[in-house]
Amino acid sequence: MNLRIQEPQTPRTPDQAAPVGGLAAVTASEPASPIRLFLQSRGNSAIADGAFRWIMLLCALSIFAIVALIANELVVSSKLTLTKFGFKFFVGSAWDPVNEDFGALPFVYGTLVSSLVALVIAVPLAVGVAIFLTEMCPKALRGILSFLTELLAAIPSVVYGLWAIFVLVPLLRGYIDPILIKLLSWTGLFTAPDFGIGMFAAGVILAIMILPIISSLTREVMTAVPYSQREAVLALGATRWEMIRMGVLRNARIGIVGSVILGLGRALGETMAVAMVIGSSPTISKSLLAPAATMASVIANEFAEASDDTYRSALIEIGLALFLVTIVVNICARLLVWAVTRGAPARAT
Repeated sequence: MNLRIQEPQTPRTPDQAAPVGGLAAVTASEPASPIRLFLQSRGNSAIADGAFRWIMLLCALSIFAIVALIANELVVSSKLTLTKFGFKFFVGSAWDPVNEDFGALPFVYGTLVSSLVALVIAVPLAVGVAIFLTEMCPKALRGILSFLTELLAAIPSVVYGLWAIFVLVPLLRGYIDPILIKLLSWTGLFTAPDFGIGMFAAGVILAIMILPIISSLTREVMTAVPYSQREAVLALGATRWEMIRMGVLRNARIGIVGSVILGLGRALGETMAVAMVIGSSPTISKSLLAPAATMASVIANEFAEASDDTYRSALIEIGLALFLVTIVVNICARLLVWAVTRGAPARAT
């Protein structure tokens, strides 16, 4: 026989509310919070939500409008040479303003090659800097090196150009280029004559300019990789290099590709620093030491000298060509990212 003994309950006063869910309920005499007062006084929010939705839609559509306006202005302003030369303008190699014979192929070639040289130099250095800062650098030195790396991105391009003229070009002409000519002249990429200025100098200065962009973004992506990935690889007996290669770089490769794309976009459109060291020669040469020109540099150097409508229209059409090259390069980069992302699950297993 089970007996239950019930303890007498003491009467509660009106100020003592029964606990609900382990917490004391708010009494009716307690004043409402400002947030509750605002929610009670705002009334129907359908109008505000609708206005917010339309404002956000207009912000998104403004991007398409800006791109469309830029493309329309380039096409309209270059209509004269588009009609006169047609597609031959983009594959022609002549640039003769006196006889009004224009072709953009040397400038397209110079833009793509100088950007490629910059990526070949900058990407390994940027990834190496990012790996050192995230995995090997002492904490006392990490902040200083990160600040100095990001400071390079804040330097104006004209300052880079002046530094290249007075420091980089003499250094290349006196020390680096002779070694490259001696060792790699058989490839045809480094052959005399060597003036210091040229495609290689433009590629080096571009590499220095895009290095902080690629390095900073790569560092952020590598920092976002969970430490459990590192610990799991090390627990299997991997060395530090194997841990970085399999546990960090493999998981961060998509972000690294994205940072390289942003660096490539900066290299394609850079103007002043390249114009000061590339030589401004509308020719196509296999040697990287020969003077050349890019689409951005020829516009900056010659637009003020364009005295007739055909000359001016040709320069604007080069701007249109740069616009199209940028679109094509970004499409190719998107396809590359898609290919890497699509293969991630298969390689992870």
